[in-house]
Amino acid sequence: MSNRFRNSPDSSLLHVATIGRTVALKGDMKLNLFTDFPEQFAKNATFTLENGSTITLASYNPDRELVHVVGYDTPEAAKTLTNAKLFTTYEATRERCPLKEGEFFWFDLIGLNVFEGDLPLGILEEIERIGPQDYLLVKTDRTLVAKGLPETFLIPYINRFVLKTDLETKKIMVEGGLDLLEAS
Repeated sequence: MSNRFRNSPDSSLLHVATIGRTVALKGDMKLNLFTDFPEQFAKNATFTLENGSTITLASYNPDRELVHVVGYDTPEAAKTLTNAKLFTTYEATRERCPLKEGEFFWFDLIGLNVFEGDLPLGILEEIERIGPQDYLLVKTDRTLVAKGLPETFLIPYINRFVLKTDLETKKIMVEGGLDLLEAS
């Protein structure tokens, strides 16, 4: 999950999957997801590869995590896509993946200021998935670093710590974040 926004050949693209080995005689391939939204791999969905070319999906089987790409109908042809990274635009992700109230795309949260009350703790640099839990990787505010606190720290992305996220004001309000920073 880490660095998923930095792996694209273009900053306007988001790495969402990597094609794995071929499976079957008709060119089906294993799909390794780097997204929480498998619904974007629908039939006729188009993705960009690292070299800038595009591919279109003929089918996706979410139960087996298999994908078939238009024009790659033999195992030999499909093998040419092994380890190819699939990218999509942020806009396409927003269109294909509706969010529920209070849910956010990780890429919208990166760069937001993290506060505990009126105290700026830092800037959200990355979101890490460690086991089943997501963590906010915060680059500590330089005034706190000057006081001898660590340059980065983690906050569990759960309601107990993350109280409110406001994309308009570009703020994430937390509770207990300073304690986590001091204990880091």
